[in-house]
This record gives sequence, C-alpha cells and structure tokens, in this order.
Amino acid sequence: MAVSKNKNVSFKRKITEKRASLPAARGFSPSGKMAVSEFLEKSSTLGFQATELSRAIGIMKKARAEKAKVFLSITSNIVSSGLREVVASMCERKLIDAIITTTGSVEEDVMKTKFDFSLGEFDSDDSLVKKMGMNRIGNVLVPDEAYCFMEDFDNSIFPEFEGGRLVPSEYCKKVGKKLFDRKSFLYWAAKNDIPVFLPGFVDGAIGDHIYFFNKGKKGEDRLIVDQSAELEKFYDMIISAEKTAGLIVGGGIAKHHLIGAAILRNGLDYAVYISTGTAGDGSLSGARPTEAVSWNKLKDRKKSAFVESEATLALPLLVAGISE
Repeated sequence: MAVSKNKNVSFKRKITEKRASLPAARGFSPSGKMAVSEFLEKSSTLGFQATELSRAIGIMKKARAEKAKVFLSITSNIVSSGLREVVASMCERKLIDAIITTTGSVEEDVMKTKFDFSLGEFDSDDSLVKKMGMNRIGNVLVPDEAYCFMEDFDNSIFPEFEGGRLVPSEYCKKVGKKLFDRKSFLYWAAKNDIPVFLPGFVDGAIGDHIYFFNKGKKGEDRLIVDQSAELEKFYDMIISAEKTAGLIVGGGIAKHHLIGAAILRNGLDYAVYISTGTAGDGSLSGARPTEAVSWNKLKDRKKSAFVESEATLALPLLVAGISE
C-alpha cells in the first residue's frame, strides 16, 4: 500500500496553535448511596449535556452570589408534571424573585389543590382517554372535573376585583392567598411576595371564564383585564434591578416576554436555558443564548448556558445544585 508523502493530511498535519489547558473528559462509577452534590460534581466532567448542566449551576450560583434578580420563565407543562412541586420549593426558599409563565400554569396549580393528575402513557388510545373524561398532556392525564372546579373557583373570585379591573399578577397573588397547599407555587409566591406575571392571560380556560362571566353584563359589572398595569409592574422591576438573571425553562410567550423586556436594560446579565427546542426552524423557543446577544437580550454569551434536555430531567438537578 502506498503511503501519502503529503505532510498536511491525516494526523501528520502541522500544529500552528498552542493547546489550551483544559480539564479531562472522564466519568465515574455511580453509586446508589452517592449524595446528589457528589453526583453533580462528578458529572461535570462527563461531557455533553452533563457538563453544560454543571455550567448552568455555576452561572446561577454566581448570579445569586451577586444578588442578581432571578426571573424564572416556565411553560404550563412544567406545572402539569411533578415539577410543580420543584417550582414551589424554589418560591419557598426564595431562589427566584419573579415568575413569568402562561395561564395554564396558574389553572393547573389551582386544580392540583383538589385533584391529582394521573400518569398515563405517551401512546395512549386517546379516544378511550376522551371517553374516560380525561385530557392528555404527554403521559399526564387531567380529569374533566378539575376544569369544572377551576371555573367555579374563578366565578367566586372575579367579583372581588374592585371596579371590574383585573391585573393578572394581582389575580395570581389573590389566588395564592386563598390556597392552603404547601405544594402550590402560587401559595409560596404570594407568601413570599414573588410576583407571577402572565403576558397571555386570556389564552386558556381563564379566558373562557372571563368570556362567560362578562356575557350580558354592562359597564362596571364587566371584568376588564388591565394588561398595561401588568406590563408597567414587570418592566419597572426588570429595569430597576442592578443585575438580572433569567432561568428559562422551555420557550413560548413566557420566554419572549422575559428576554424581550431585557432589551430595555441592554440585556440580561446571566441566562440559563433548559429546552428541547431546535434552532433550525428559526423559532424563539429553540433559539440559543447566542442569538439573544444579537438582539441585545443577553449581554454576554459566556455568562449563559443552554442545557438541551427535557425539563423533568434537568430542572430538579439544577435546583439541587444551586441549593447547596
């Protein structure tokens, strides 16, 4: 066999740059008795998403050490799952300063104070699920009765808004004060004065409830959603903060509302994304932190991490890591 005399091919290429001193990629022998802190520390050298999760924990720790205001952005499916209790624990321990989310998160947090959501299958027979009076979210099942309870709950609380003016974050605080469930994130958010902002308030069952509540009513008897007052409260909070950090789980309107507002202060100081979204379709949900830099939504790509993982796997570990 002839051997190439070209010195620039294969591994005979000429090295022109000095190699940086970098940690080795190596694993470990997992043990059932291993503490979470030890597991996370050793996982940092595994490479791929384990290493990125370790970076994310480090970034959030630094942000908290510098007393940055931490804004948590979540989609409603987070509360559909058992991550509801994880978010509640974050509110209880004051690991975050504000939440930006969707209406579904609020609805399902309230529903879960009275009804359990069940574990089903991703490949369930949905015709059968429907006949059972259940609604499927991935492999989580929600009973119809939970939505009926939520409608009655809203109809009891709507008349309490003076002059028929409802500000979504004030609604969330009022709801939280009526809940006596320590697993509820709204309960702990209200107790610890953590505002919950809902940029798309009527996009959900609550919007249906407002529609029927207002039907046939006139003047001051009608309920009006004051989204402008909500916006002012949120913008004032993010603009006045000395430093800011975004913990962004998933995408959608909640993610955009947070990083879009960050433009007004020349970007977030720190950001951690947890997402399975793809950047290839140009969607905001799949956009990486580096794209946020181009919009002035994030100041420094080096002070961010993108954990490409489904949230039920990554978020509990991240919270455990920053809670040490």
